This record gives sequence, C-alpha cells and structure tokens, in this order.
Amino acid sequence: MADQKESSVLFSLKELMNLEEDRIREEEADKARRAKAEHDAREAAERATREAEERRLREEEERRRAEELRKREEAARLEAIRHGEIEKAKAEAEHRARMEAMAQQQAHEAQLATINQDQHKKKLQMGIGATIFVLVAAVVGGGIVFKKHSDESNAEKAALEARARAAEEEKGRLESAVKASEEKESELKTALAGAKDEADRARIQAELQKQQEQTRSAQSGLRRAATSGGSSSGGGGKPKAACNCTPGDPLCSCL
Repeated sequence: MADQKESSVLFSLKELMNLEEDRIREEEADKARRAKAEHDAREAAERATREAEERRLREEEERRRAEELRKREEAARLEAIRHGEIEKAKAEAEHRARMEAMAQQQAHEAQLATINQDQHKKKLQMGIGATIFVLVAAVVGGGIVFKKHSDESNAEKAALEARARAAEEEKGRLESAVKASEEKESELKTALAGAKDEADRARIQAELQKQQEQTRSAQSGLRRAATSGGSSSGGGGKPKAACNCTPGDPLCSCL
C-alpha cells in the first residue's frame, strides 16, 4: 500500500515536472518567437529605412539631373539667341556698309559727272571762242580784201556772213540741246542717287545711259559745228587766184 502511494506521488511529481518542462519550453519558444519577430521587424524597419533612403537618393539624383538638363537647355537657348543677335547685327552692319559704299560710289560718279560737264563746257567755250575769232578774222579779212577787190570781196563777205549766221543759229540750237540734255542727265543722276530699290535703280541707270549717249551726241555735233564755222568758203563762183598768204593767217583772203 505504501509502495503504491509512493509510486503515485512519484508519478504526480513526474507529471508536474513534465508540465513544468513543457511550460518552460513553451516560454522559451515564445521568447524565441518574440525575439525572431522583433528581429524580423527590426530588419524590416531597417530595410524599409534603407529603401526609403535609396529612393530619396534616386529621386534627388533624378531632380539634380533634370535641373542640369534644364540649365543646359536654357544655356543652349540663350546661346542660340545670342548667336542670332550677333548674326543679325553682322548682317545689318554689312548692309549699312554696302549702302554707304553705294552712296560714296554714287557721290563719286556725280562728282566725276560734274567735272566732265565742266570740262565739256570749257571745251565748248574754247570752240565757240575759236569759231567767233575765225568769223571775226574772216570778216576783217573780207573788209581788207574789199578795199582791193570790191566785187569779189562783196560776194565772199556775203557768203561768210551767211555761213556765220547759219553757224550761230546751229550753234545756238546745239547749245540748247546740249544744255537740255545735260540738265536731264543731272536729274537722272539725282534720281539714281535716291533710288528706292534695285529695280528702280536699274530703270534709272538705263535711262541715264541713254541720256548720256544723247548728251555725247549733242556735244559732238556742237563741236563739229564749232570747228566747221571757220572752214573755207563753199564751192561755186569763178576760180580764185593762187593764194600767196602765210599758212594760218586769219586775215588772208584765201581763207
């Protein structure tokens, strides 16, 4: 009987010990689970922190690259604007230089035209003076010859006077033509200097060239008239006696 009680007590103690061991194992298992859970949570938090930091760094890098790209694009745009302004200023400067050179060329041409007109006028005056001198000399010579040969002198004087009047009339007509042509030429040169465009300039230039040709033609006719006024008397009439005058003598009756 006592052995059975002892065995029963031992069994109860053993059961209690097993229960205690189970409780301890469960507590240790719970502690291990909590520790693992805490460890996993800590790792998850650290991983989330790292990922957030990495994401922040990536976003910051993307913002930095986007800002650099924007700055480069802005710099390129400003450089393009600056280059365009430089090219525009260069084109305007070249245009102004061409216009100034054209104006200088036109002024030079106008000056040359004025000089040529002055030279033509001087030559014309010299030719007219020579013609008048020849005519006067011929008239004086005719007066002297009249004393010697009245009949022949009268005929020669009449012919000389007729030619002189014709020469004066032709000279006056040609002088008027030359003056009108030169005035028209001067007007065209003034219009050419103020031409608004290339088409207008080309039209005026063509008219000016045509007018210059007319001016030269009129001046040539005037020079011929000036030099032909003192030529020898026309044909017809009786044959003249041999001329014994010194060559070039304006008072000689042979002239």
